Formats: sequence, C-alpha cells, structure tokens
Amino acid sequence: MIKVDNLSYSFPQKNLYDKISFTIEDGQHCAFIGTSGSGKSTLIDIIMDPEKYLFDGKLDIDPNCRIGYVSQFSQLGKVKETTVFEYIGEEFIKLQNEITSICAEMETASDIDTLLERYQQASDAFDAINGDEFESNINKKLNLANLNKHKDLMISDLSGGEFKLIQVIKEMLNSPDLIIMDEPDVFLDFENLNSLKNLINSYKKTMLVITHNRYLLNHCFNKIIHLENMGLQEFDGRYIDYNFSLLQTKIELQELAIADIEEIERNKTLINKLRFIATNNSDASKGKTLKARVKIQERLETRRIKAPFVDIKQPYINLASDNKIEEETIILKVNDYSVSFDEILLENVSFEIKSNEKVALIGSNGSGKTTLLREIFKNNHDSIEINKDVKLAYLSQLQVEILNESNTIIEEFFDAGFKTNQEIKSYISNYGFDEKVMNQKIESLSGGEKNILQLAKVASNNANLLLLDEPTSHLDTYSQIALEKAIENYNGAILMISHDYYSIINCMDYVLIIEDKTIRKISMRKFRKMIYSNHFDKDYLEIEQKKKSVETKIALALKDTDFELAKILSEELEKLIKLL
Repeated sequence: MIKVDNLSYSFPQKNLYDKISFTIEDGQHCAFIGTSGSGKSTLIDIIMDPEKYLFDGKLDIDPNCRIGYVSQFSQLGKVKETTVFEYIGEEFIKLQNEITSICAEMETASDIDTLLERYQQASDAFDAINGDEFESNINKKLNLANLNKHKDLMISDLSGGEFKLIQVIKEMLNSPDLIIMDEPDVFLDFENLNSLKNLINSYKKTMLVITHNRYLLNHCFNKIIHLENMGLQEFDGRYIDYNFSLLQTKIELQELAIADIEEIERNKTLINKLRFIATNNSDASKGKTLKARVKIQERLETRRIKAPFVDIKQPYINLASDNKIEEETIILKVNDYSVSFDEILLENVSFEIKSNEKVALIGSNGSGKTTLLREIFKNNHDSIEINKDVKLAYLSQLQVEILNESNTIIEEFFDAGFKTNQEIKSYISNYGFDEKVMNQKIESLSGGEKNILQLAKVASNNANLLLLDEPTSHLDTYSQIALEKAIENYNGAILMISHDYYSIINCMDYVLIIEDKTIRKISMRKFRKMIYSNHFDKDYLEIEQKKKSVETKIALALKDTDFELAKILSEELEKLIKLL
C-alpha cells in the first residue's frame, strides 16, 4: 500500500530522516513510535501530501488508496452544530440526498444520459462506503465505543474524549483503505481509552497510528515502525516483543562495546607512549610508527558500535525540592467545595493531602478534575486552604497556559528567572534540548517537546507541592519512564490528574476518584483491582509486576556490566512475555 525507500528530509535547524525505508502492507495495524521531536507527525504529513515537501528518496503510494485522518488536536470548536448521528453519517447522508435529488430530476428531464452518469457516480461512491448499511454500522460502532446513548446528542454536548472517539468512528465508517491517527489517545479517560482499543481492533483495513500509550501499544498492533536518531526500523509483531528484541540487542551491543572501549583505551595508552618517544627521539621511524598507530585508532573509533535504537536519549527530570515540610503536616485541605457551570460538576467535596503524599485525581472526561486543580493553583476559593509554607508549581494540559509559544526556549527561561544563556543551556540540555534549538520558537516544537519544556519549568520552581494535569500526555514512552522515576524520587507532595494507569500504579500512594459529583479516596490495591478487572485478564497485573521487577534487575546487571546475569534474566523475561 505504501513503500518508502531511502527518504531523507531536513528542517533548517534540524535533520529529521537519513535514508529511511519501510513498507505498509494491506491490513496491517502499525504503531508509529519514537521520541518526541523525532519527526513522526512530519512524516505523516509527507505521506498525506507529498507534493508539499521537498525530500530525497522515493515515496510510492497505491494511486487508488483512500486515506482517512484523525488529528491529535481536537476539532470540536470548529464543527458545526449537529447531532452525533448526523456528524458521523455526513458523507452517507450527503450521497443519499444527492441520489434522491437525481432521481427526482429524472422524472421530468427529457435527456437523462447526463443524469444517469451522475446517478452512477453517486451510487458507486455510496456503495464504496457500504452506504446501504450505514445506519446499522453507526449503531454497531457506537455500541462498541459504549456511546450508544449519545446518538441523538448534539456534538457540543460531548466531552473532548467522547468527541475524539466520534471522530475515529466517522473515519472508520467512511471506509478508507488506510486510516492515519496522530495520538488519538491523548486525554482519554480509562473507559474511553478502552473504547478506542476496541475500535482499533475491530477495524479490518490498514492503520498507521502515532501513539505513546503503553496500553494501546500492548494490545492493538501487529507491526511497529520506530523512528529514532534520524533512522527507522520496522518490526512485524507485537510491541512487547519488539521491546524485548531491543533489550536483547542492547545486552549484545553493550558487551561488544565494552570490548571496543577496552581496545580503544589500550591503543590510546600506546599512542601516548609513542608520542612521548617520538618527541624525544630524532629517529624518523618512531614518527612513522606513531602515525600508523593513530590511523589504527581512527579505524577503531569509526567502527565503534553505534546503536540508534538502543542508545535513545532519555531526559533527566529532577523535581526534588529543598523546601521540605514535615511528613505529617497537612498542606492542602479542601472542605465542602462545589462548582457548577451549566450544571453541577462537583458538590460538597472534601479531602486533605499531607506533605509527602503523591495522589492521583481520576474521573471521566468532563467531570471537573482540571477545574478543581486550577482553583487550587489560584488559591482564592473559600473552600480551599493551603499551608503557608507551601510553594506551588502547576503543569497544565493546555500548554499555552504555561508556555509563551511566541518565545524562544532561551527567552522562556529568562522569563522564568534564569540569569544567563549558559545557565539556561546547561539546565535545559538535561531535558534533551541541544544548542541548535535554543533559539527556536516554542510554537514549532512537538506536543511532547512542549510538555518536556513544561516539566523543566516546573522542576526549576523548587516547589514542594506539584499540581500536574495530564503530565504524560504527548510524552514518548522513554520520557514517561523518566517522569515516573522523578516522581518516585520527589520529596514533596503531588496531586496529579492522569488517565495513564501505568504512571498511577508505579508512582502514586492512593487515588481520589470523582464519581456522582463527589470525590472519594481509594487505596492503590482497590484501584488496581478496579482497573484490572475491567480492562485486563485475570493474571495480567501479577505478570506485569514480575516483568517490571525482572527488567529492573536487567538494568542493574547492565549497569554493573554483568552480561551473563543479564542474559539469564532476559530468558526469564521472555517466559513472562509469552504469558502476556
């Protein structure tokens, strides 16, 4: 369906791809992964509109291939007011009305040849999208997404997550040969995420989906396309198996790399000795021996193992604060809090958080989580009491609330209180931003890069209470894991809105769940039971925990260069993966 051969493309400030090649076959469900800013969305733009870009290499697309597209950005505000059914069925209803209109014209027309041609074209288009069964198919997809009760609702009454699912259903029912989706999971609550999984798995045609969501990656795809460090590799199989193959490669390459490094160091020592002898000896042969040894060193450096898919930059996120408050101190108290817009969102909500607690705030899309977090940050509501020793930092799911997108990265951190260019460059380089992009406008960054930048600003505040609204959204899996480590090591309190159950399970002490317009506290044990009983097979959680434990042991073995132990543990890991 699509064949890319030796494609290269660059921005003025950045090289994106260097001779990448891949194919997408009919019927494959491909997950498109890679670190933030590696060029995934740009490559999708090239596939959808190749005439717009000047690239080297070949891009062949079946000329009859119809492509559907779901953007990572919500289009809810741009859609005209209509019902859910009419929105999904727009193309069907339009063709149906056209066919009816042509038939009416035929009744009075003297020359019907042109009308017959138009009728045939409209009829063929209607058949191509299975028009005769469109009402039945809409109902099936709505049921699959657990949105059957929303059929007659107005589009404006939907939450952002519900509308994203409706967009996916609309594209699927238009029956394109290839559906491309750019992070369709962003901001979806647990139920909607599960609905998206069901929709993806029900689609029988070809898919290319950019996603960093570990739940979808583990349950929806039979091919992985991985873009990293200007290179690309493809893997036929599950994401979990691809990750395992990367780990095995890492063990092998690190072992070989150690041998390479040892040989390079031995040669370097010899060069230093020869250089000393050559400078203190007029014998020309000594200089020739030195030159020969330097050439050997150059060859060793050239052939040194490079692994673009193993050596992946992970940002170093450090949230630690030196404004620590005693552990038993209550730093946030919410008492009898209520909020309403057109209707009541939250009513008589009360809870408190201590200075060392890490708390997840969860609930369905549109239940009032972000509103509550903003109110706490503003701290001007009678029902909200914050300890006088608390210093707050806030990360917003709406990145423009925290970042001035017309600023460059340098300007943004000068505004945040940094004093010199060098101080900013030194600090921000930990987060994966090199000098080349320091003077780049923030608006030109990817969604993931903007969130990493937000995290860098949050971390620089030295705050002892963090309010994080969907901090893993748009982040690649490597950055998600880096954030989890940072949260685990943080010595203050966190209130975090999230729909990423991996982050919640790995990092949080307990959960505040919004149900029936109020909030109740549940333990992590109950949360695990609730989520895993609804979304996973019986033993999934236990196997996942064992898998994580073995992966941690492998990481430690590699750190200690104990490659034999790493290989033994990888065999244990492979057995667990087969169970999943």
